[in-house]
Amino acid sequence: MKKILAGFTLLFFSATAFAGDVPPLTGVTILVLGESHMSINNYLVSNLPDDLVAQGAKVYSYGACGASAGDWLKTKSVPCGATRVDTGPIRERPADIASTQPISNLIAKHHPNLILLVMGDTMASYDNKEIPKSWVWQSVSSLTKEIKEQGTRCVWVGPAWGQDGGKYKKTNARVKEFSDYLSTLVAPCTYIDSLTFSKIGDWKTFDGQHFDKWGYEHWAKGITDAILSPEILQSIKK
Repeated sequence: MKKILAGFTLLFFSATAFAGDVPPLTGVTILVLGESHMSINNYLVSNLPDDLVAQGAKVYSYGACGASAGDWLKTKSVPCGATRVDTGPIRERPADIASTQPISNLIAKHHPNLILLVMGDTMASYDNKEIPKSWVWQSVSSLTKEIKEQGTRCVWVGPAWGQDGGKYKKTNARVKEFSDYLSTLVAPCTYIDSLTFSKIGDWKTFDGQHFDKWGYEHWAKGITDAILSPEILQSIKK
């Protein structure tokens, strides 16, 4: 009897140890939609899927340069784009074939447990004196309405600090203003405030908006850590 009990005890601890090794996102399918940060090799699309897959997730990534939230309700041509499955090759799309895809089609195709939206810099309209709040509200709410109707959990990643000036006229004052505004619009999605991941100037850019390799690595880690927080992880697993 002692030998049998000892066998069961060993089996129990072995199973417990094995369960503890299961990555937290095992069984979770994530659909990532983003703007230019998810559209070009060596940008966020090179790091974020890798980090999520390392945590056990199945990841489908789609990027469309310059796309606003509402553009993912239809097919719209964009200057550049990319797709990626898990940690596979990044398939960049030039302007003649790059486009958004209706989110309803992507949900039907991939059946995600979580939709991860990396959108902010485009809609912040850095070259305008003011944020076009009515347009932003309409664009964001139209997308979140569709996601809610599809019954899929969603997380919205806001923009990160950049450097004042550059090609896109990004300023950190506008980033802060826009992030604060965007965070009030994205429900039922959970908002991830990327501004909490670094201090101004920590992540270097080459054009004021897009980061070097180090910056994208840290942004990806910050996003992944936020998804693994109890608040988001438990809701995904329901």
